[in-house]
Amino acid sequence: MDVSELVTRLGLIVIGGEKGLDREITGGYTSDLLSDVMGHARSGSVWITLQTHKNVMAIASLKELSAIVLVKGYQPEADMLVQSNIEGIPVLGTEEEAFEISGKIYKHLNG
Repeated sequence: MDVSELVTRLGLIVIGGEKGLDREITGGYTSDLLSDVMGHARSGSVWITLQTHKNVMAIASLKELSAIVLVKGYQPEADMLVQSNIEGIPVLGTEEEAFEISGKIYKHLNG
């Protein structure tokens, strides 16, 4: 499944990084601790988090993640959004809690 298909299926909002909507998704990782994501997230994953600062993009790029999903209506800080557009890593938004959206993403990837 690619990022644009996930957006459509789950009604996610594309906030930035639109040129990366064709990235393939191979899994997901839910964490708000950047060092945890750096150590354990796998390339191709969607990262579900409430972190909204530029360092999120640095880790997403380093780990070759497919997209970032911001939960609970959180919005990216301006420098995160700029970096999202530069890197082509989509930042997506939802009003849902991390637990809820993680379960839905898991179901769509493994169902």
